[in-house]
Amino acid sequence: MINRPTLICIPDISGFTKFMSETNSDLSHKVVSSLLNKIIYTNTIDLKVSEIEGDAIFFYLPGELPSFEILLKQCRHFHDEFYKQLKNLTNQNSGNEDSENINHMLGLKIILHYGEHVEAVQIGSRIKLMGEDVIIAHRLMKNAIKEDEYILFSNGLLDQYEKAQLADNMDLKQLKSGKNNYKHLGEVNYKYIVLN
Repeated sequence: MINRPTLICIPDISGFTKFMSETNSDLSHKVVSSLLNKIIYTNTIDLKVSEIEGDAIFFYLPGELPSFEILLKQCRHFHDEFYKQLKNLTNQNSGNEDSENINHMLGLKIILHYGEHVEAVQIGSRIKLMGEDVIIAHRLMKNAIKEDEYILFSNGLLDQYEKAQLADNMDLKQLKSGKNNYKHLGEVNYKYIVLN
């Protein structure tokens, strides 16, 4: 059992429900499984997989955080490779009448959170994460952001880095602020950048 500060990273496919309902099932299952696999194999910073939740991968990394530069590069790498895979899948399935849905409906958002209230419990052969910060990360997937594609940084994560580190790696003017009230948790503040 692990009980120490933990980074939680959740790449989540946006447009998933619409895509699954409006695309023939053979193509939709093939595309989603291919995209999830691409995300898993694009992991370069040794994030561990806790769960695969339909349209999202729940990664975690206990202990010391990577530098903000490395973390942001990983997120951009997820995004770039996801889009390369979207293009490949559209081309590979060009004979399918639903192939245009791949590029038009699907995108990627990434949720990042860091907290001390995380326990990793082994259940069978899997590691299940539990604790308040796990709940916060899950709740952040349901937020007030209008855009479909973004990287969301909880304040709990951003507070671990010096402002200079953040400024060295992105234009802080691009950071937008948001907050949500969640039952039993209260107000959770975050910042996000929109991905194009």
